[in-house]
Amino acid sequence: MNTSQITTSQRIKAIVGGSIGNLVEWYDWYAYAAFAIYFSHSFFPDSDLNAQLMNTAGIFAVGFLMRPIGGWLFGSIADKIGRKKAMTLSVLLMSFGSLLIALTPTYKSIGILAPLLLLLARLLQGLSVGGEYGVSATYLSEMATQDRRGFYSSFQYVTLIGGQLIALGIQLILQKLLLTEAQLEDWGWRIPFVIGALLSVIALYLRANLHETEAFENKKEVSEKKKGTVSELLKHPQALLTVVGLTLGGTLAFYTYTTYMQKFLLIRFILPKKSLP
Repeated sequence: MNTSQITTSQRIKAIVGGSIGNLVEWYDWYAYAAFAIYFSHSFFPDSDLNAQLMNTAGIFAVGFLMRPIGGWLFGSIADKIGRKKAMTLSVLLMSFGSLLIALTPTYKSIGILAPLLLLLARLLQGLSVGGEYGVSATYLSEMATQDRRGFYSSFQYVTLIGGQLIALGIQLILQKLLLTEAQLEDWGWRIPFVIGALLSVIALYLRANLHETEAFENKKEVSEKKKGTVSELLKHPQALLTVVGLTLGGTLAFYTYTTYMQKFLLIRFILPKKSLP
């Protein structure tokens, strides 16, 4: 279908379908960071909370190593079988990772298998979110008209932050209205990961009914030499380093504030007060 022939309702459907999966994926990604203070003891041996949180943060960091691999892998999939199918697969993979975290028994039950399964789940989530970021941006920009590509693509970042806000909102609801701190530490921390898996079902349904982009339908017109590859990317080191440099500072500041700050406040101010007689 030619992009210019797509109706307004179909474009809105493309925005919703392309964005909702992104929202779910980033919700699952941030749910780990938000609820780590409650589940860290479930996956690691009994020790001080500092060590448990550091181990949990280490696994969170490993997920970042999979993101460029996910971008390459799902980018290749998107070029071969379509943007829509690649986005559907990425949501499915994220859903599996969330369910794995939600259903994994504690360290006391299965020993070293608990942190290993947590690591596996996080590697899958890193792979998924790395693929989602590039493919969803490509889909949204290709479904837009030439004068609205920036507007369409902006929904990717809106849903990125939206996913984090939803994760924090669910945390506040569970903390303040539904569960006690003991319940959250015992089993309540599993709830957000189950919610993420269920939301993925909605995203899968919406994405299964999306239109494929014209750019993919006409991909045979693009020669193999012009397709994006890692080797082609490395031919432009200056541009690559420029992009990395432009995003490096913002990314460090973003995760310092949104992810590390929570643990810092807990360890520096809350735990010392609890230890006082």
